[in-house]
Amino acid sequence: MNKLDMYQVDAFAQAVFQGNPAAVCPLETWLDDDVMQNIATENNLSETAFFVPQGNGYAIRWFTPTIEVDLCGHATLAAAYVLYEELGLEGDTIVFQSKSGALNVSKDGHKFVLDFPKQTPVLCDIPQPIQQAFGNHIQACSKHEDYIVVLNDEANVFAANPDMQLLKQLDLRGVVITSASKDYDFVSRFFAPNCGIDEDPVTGSSFTQLAPYWAEVLDKNKLTAKQISKRGGEVWCEVLDKRVKIAGYATLFMQAAVNI
Repeated sequence: MNKLDMYQVDAFAQAVFQGNPAAVCPLETWLDDDVMQNIATENNLSETAFFVPQGNGYAIRWFTPTIEVDLCGHATLAAAYVLYEELGLEGDTIVFQSKSGALNVSKDGHKFVLDFPKQTPVLCDIPQPIQQAFGNHIQACSKHEDYIVVLNDEANVFAANPDMQLLKQLDLRGVVITSASKDYDFVSRFFAPNCGIDEDPVTGSSFTQLAPYWAEVLDKNKLTAKQISKRGGEVWCEVLDKRVKIAGYATLFMQAAVNI
C-alpha cells in the first residue's frame, strides 16, 4: 500500500469553513487517470488538484467528483498555498503548466495572485432553461466557458434557487449569475450540475469571464467581488490586455495521507 500526502485548503478564505475547499495532492509522477478520478470522487469536493514537477515549475491537473476539467482557479490557488506555506517553496512566482496553458501564481502579502487567460463573454440569446430558472430578473445573458447571467439586483442573486435539472440541459460547463453590488463592484454565484457540482462555493476560473464583463460595464480594470454562496469568498481582480489577475487568501484546514 502506498501513502500519498494530501492537503485540504480553504481557498479564497481568511479562516476555515469559508471560501472553497480544495484537496491538493503533490506527486513525483502522475498516477493513473482512474486513480486520480477515484481520489477526487472519494474526496467529494468540487475539485482535487494533482501536480508534478516539470521543468522550472509544475504540471497541474484538476478533477471534480465526476470528471477532469481544463481550468480551475481555487484549486490552483490551493496548490500554490501548499507549495509556499507547507512545502517551503521559495521564489516570486510559480508556473503551473495545464490544459489551459501556463498559469502563474505569485504572492502579494498574504494574498495569492492567479494570472489566468482572459475569457471575454459575448452576448447571446437566453437559453430556455435559464429563462425558466431565473425568470424575470434577467437583464442580460452572455457566454464563454460558462453562461454569464446578469440579474437586476444582488438580492435576487442571493435568493436564487434554480432547478438543477433545468441547468443540466445546458451545453456549457456551468451558469454564473451576477449583479452589481453595494459593497463590492459585483457579486456572483456559480452552478455546474453537469460537472457534479450543484453550487460551487467560490469559482476562481469564473472571474476570467466576470472580470472582463464588469470591467467594461463599470469602466475600470481593478475590481472587488464576492461570490455569495453559503460559505462565501472575496476576490480581487485586475483585467489586463489578454490576462486576468485573480487574488484571494487561503488557509489550511487539514493535512492527511491517502492509502492506495
